[in-house]
Amino acid sequence: MNEKRGPMNYEEFLRENRIHVNTHLNRILWVCIFAGPATALGILAGAFPEVDYLTCLFISLVLVVLAGVHTALKKWKPDSVAVSLFALVGFEGVIFYMALAHVGIHLTWFFVPLLGIMLCDFKVYLFAVFSNFGMVTLAAWLTAPYFATVRGDYDTPLSYFLNYIGGVAIETIVMGLAGYRLGRNLIGYFRNIFHQYHQIEKHEAKLREQMTILDSMAEIYDNVNLLDFEKMTEMSLREEELITHSLDFNKHTHTIMNHRIKKQVVSDHLERFQIFTNITTVQNRLRGKKLISGEFISMTTGWFRAQYITCAEDEDGTPRIVIYTTQNIDEEKRREEHLIRISLTDELTRLYNRRCYEEDLKMIRDRGMEDDFVLYSIDVNGLKKVNDTMGHAAGDEMIKGAADCLSFAVGAIGKAYRTGGDEFFVIAHTNDPEGTLRDIRDKTAEWHGSMVEKISMSIGFATHHEAEQASIDDLEHIADKRMYEDKDKYYKESGIDRRK
Repeated sequence: MNEKRGPMNYEEFLRENRIHVNTHLNRILWVCIFAGPATALGILAGAFPEVDYLTCLFISLVLVVLAGVHTALKKWKPDSVAVSLFALVGFEGVIFYMALAHVGIHLTWFFVPLLGIMLCDFKVYLFAVFSNFGMVTLAAWLTAPYFATVRGDYDTPLSYFLNYIGGVAIETIVMGLAGYRLGRNLIGYFRNIFHQYHQIEKHEAKLREQMTILDSMAEIYDNVNLLDFEKMTEMSLREEELITHSLDFNKHTHTIMNHRIKKQVVSDHLERFQIFTNITTVQNRLRGKKLISGEFISMTTGWFRAQYITCAEDEDGTPRIVIYTTQNIDEEKRREEHLIRISLTDELTRLYNRRCYEEDLKMIRDRGMEDDFVLYSIDVNGLKKVNDTMGHAAGDEMIKGAADCLSFAVGAIGKAYRTGGDEFFVIAHTNDPEGTLRDIRDKTAEWHGSMVEKISMSIGFATHHEAEQASIDDLEHIADKRMYEDKDKYYKESGIDRRK
């Protein structure tokens, strides 16, 4: 079978079979040329007293002609049914002549329909049966006078003919039915073979497709492990040599791959990684799902994602075959963190923005405040005047200066947010809120810009310790109120009329 053409179907098989049958028929025709010499030997031995040597020569010559013509036809149309019928009819003609020449052959008649079965075509077989019976009948009728004279047990040629042809008819019916049954079984057998073959081809094609997908996955992922919970085996698809290892839930809770990977997992993630990769619970966790995943940190490569993917499952949804993969996502995490940072960061000051402030307040509302919780409300003094008199570039320098002072002063004890044009908030955890306030004012006093000489900020704060029953929103109002009080004090001390 030629792989370049693809798998052979049943029709192509019949065509190939006709080519083979014609080849074999041609060989039989050439071999049968020796029927003449064989008959001559029979004459010499006394087996054919009524046959002369000229008949033997004629038989061989006819067969030479038949074989030669059939050879030419076979080269012209090697898969033609007509070429096969030519050979079969030729055989019948030779046998007919041999019968007329009193060469005593009988079973050879049934050889022709038998050859017809080889073509796996009921029409050809029926033609061979009926044409063969017709030839036998004609030969029996023409030779009946001779055999009635030679044999003394028949009164007339008709009685011999009827007796002989009756037996041939019975034999033909038996042979026809037996051949029909044999041919039907043979054709059914071949059809079934080709059906099974194509089913196997489809299955192999599907497997090849799956293996192609797995190979592609193996290129994408750092590790790809095939877990077969029916055979209780694991196999790495990234190894050059595919080695299967056994799984035993009584002995193993983790695969060989995960025993290797866990050595690189950071200590903070190790316990969670071992729970996620416990193979004794994977089937239950995957039931009814396509995949489950977890994200962990490796000491050598950074963030990676581990996934269990269902490939095949039972009727109740229990996974039977699962693909386990790990993939480095450190770069993805960095991009994700960068995008989050951008979305939560004020573009001008690089402090956290109002969105981040609101999300943090929501989280505090949900989980509550700790005893050392402090909320600062800050407002830059005189920003509008600087914008109006010195330009917005100078105003931006003031805002960035205020942000830098807050960042340096708050440090590791909290987070600073720019929530508006000149408005800031700080969420801190400290038992010395006054000390943090002094740090902010000290940093502010030290600051000097290129366009603006100095900055001033009004600050108010509220602590959870001083108002334990107050909500975060209440503390925000308290801190705002105190900030405005501080602002009024600043303007009074500076002699500035805010109404002007």
